[in-house]
Amino acid sequence: MYTLGINAVFHDSAACIIKDGILLAATEEERFTHFKHGKRPVPFSTWELPFHAIDYCLKIAGIHINDVDHIAYSFDPYLLIGAKYRNKSTIEIPFEEGSSALGKEFKNVWDPLFLSSIVNAPGQLRDGYPHHLQKRFVGCNIQRNKWHFVEHHISHAASAFNCSPFKNAAVMTVDGRGELATTTYNIGNGQQLSRIGQVNMPHSLGLLYEDVTTYLGFLHSSDEYKVMALASYGKPEFIKDFREIVQISGNGQYTINNQKLEERFGPKRLRHEEFTSHHFNVAHSLQLVIEESMLELTGWLKKETGEENLCLAGGVALNCVANARIRDRGAFKNIWVQPASGDDGTALGAAIWVDAQERQTNERNCEMTHCYWGPEYTDEEIEKSLKLWKVPYRKLDDIAGDTAEILAQDKIIGWYQGRMEFGPRALGSRSILASPINAAMQARLNEVKDREDFRPVAPVVLEEEAHNWFEGAGYSPFMLFVYDVKPDEADKVAAIRHVDGTARIQTINRQQHQRYHDLLKAFYKKTGVPVLVNTSFNTLGKPIVCTPRDAIECFWTSPFDALVIGSFIVEK
Repeated sequence: MYTLGINAVFHDSAACIIKDGILLAATEEERFTHFKHGKRPVPFSTWELPFHAIDYCLKIAGIHINDVDHIAYSFDPYLLIGAKYRNKSTIEIPFEEGSSALGKEFKNVWDPLFLSSIVNAPGQLRDGYPHHLQKRFVGCNIQRNKWHFVEHHISHAASAFNCSPFKNAAVMTVDGRGELATTTYNIGNGQQLSRIGQVNMPHSLGLLYEDVTTYLGFLHSSDEYKVMALASYGKPEFIKDFREIVQISGNGQYTINNQKLEERFGPKRLRHEEFTSHHFNVAHSLQLVIEESMLELTGWLKKETGEENLCLAGGVALNCVANARIRDRGAFKNIWVQPASGDDGTALGAAIWVDAQERQTNERNCEMTHCYWGPEYTDEEIEKSLKLWKVPYRKLDDIAGDTAEILAQDKIIGWYQGRMEFGPRALGSRSILASPINAAMQARLNEVKDREDFRPVAPVVLEEEAHNWFEGAGYSPFMLFVYDVKPDEADKVAAIRHVDGTARIQTINRQQHQRYHDLLKAFYKKTGVPVLVNTSFNTLGKPIVCTPRDAIECFWTSPFDALVIGSFIVEK
């Protein structure tokens, strides 16, 4: 049984394919279209439907769209417009101004047969979608009984619990918004989730963080991680204000009150204005209150459920500083966070949920020990691109050893290997890598990527060595928690130590990514340091590179030294 999961509602449109409970592929639309977070710019200015991502998933499964047994869509519009419309077509649903909390721009969401709607006639695709999509879409005939709307927060929760190593767990999801819910609490058992509480709009920790992101001159639903980095430079000058804004009761509920930020904090920062201590302090105060709130809410959830394990998802679960605080000060023994915690991961969660319901099984086959579920290109395909673009290259006999030697010379490389990562983090398949030893490397990489000076760079470390370099570190493969850098080792990894003394680490073992692990081992042998700087293989405002062509273009238009792509190397 094939189940196709789709997210295309708010941002980070994505698709995944599951066969009999086993994940085959998952990827974001932005990787193919180069519109970051799946949002087309003006004049479209709308979130994309993930046709390219669906096409890739169908390709991996080796099937046509009509061979899919179930389509799981990570949003249920009838929670907003009413169940009475569930058996009616889109054109019969009233869309008067104000009738929907989402607005007319999401009208395509309401049609359960929207995949069929992309075909005007055999061989003809609408909206200018390219010819290559026709192979797996032409003649599309999706029957209504194949279509499943899955509540947005159930999709988040299933993506966390059903992919976790736990058979039983408490599950908390926190994001900007779903249909109605912004925060939910569930108990997970086997493949089942039981809702025990939720917080509804307009009260949302995620939307508060988005609003402050905008206030500080960043893009909301995109740059929240920059606010988290900025926070480390500030002081809690406005913590009283944010504690007044966020009011938590004793039953998992909270309210967001009077968040008119400019009235409280003065004029918002314009995009290209300099950062001041005021901006640092706003970010710092917000971050502290988010951490306090997450800690208090998970504390309530622990008392309510009695579970030892906690699973987290939703965009707020990408806040690795808050995650670390829950890990270190919270009541749960074990924590697992979905690496694609944003809305891209809801495509996976919706598919897992529908698959389990339709097959009526408690069998778990989707535990995520890695996130390498995206496109992959063979050496033959890579070499074809290198020749096509007349790029000078050579084949490496010892990929790990030769690359480690270059890195030990304090050079910066693009590293393009294997299947692409699913989720927002580059974790060794589409990465820019460098030595962490020289403190100046952080500034060099920010210049290479045209990033703000305050942004830290993150390390990857051999799993078996992590505890020797980072306090309390063990298995942490997804860059979702921060750890204190051990003082005795800090000078050896100066580039990755943030201003607050922490680092957002990725651990790697050979089963997860053999070539990546071997590179770390080779670098460790040459330098005595089992750590590399790992940042995403992209430049400002662009998604992570996907194809060999993307990698080659990014390399030649960016000031780094070498590109190790498959078995080949390109040097400047």
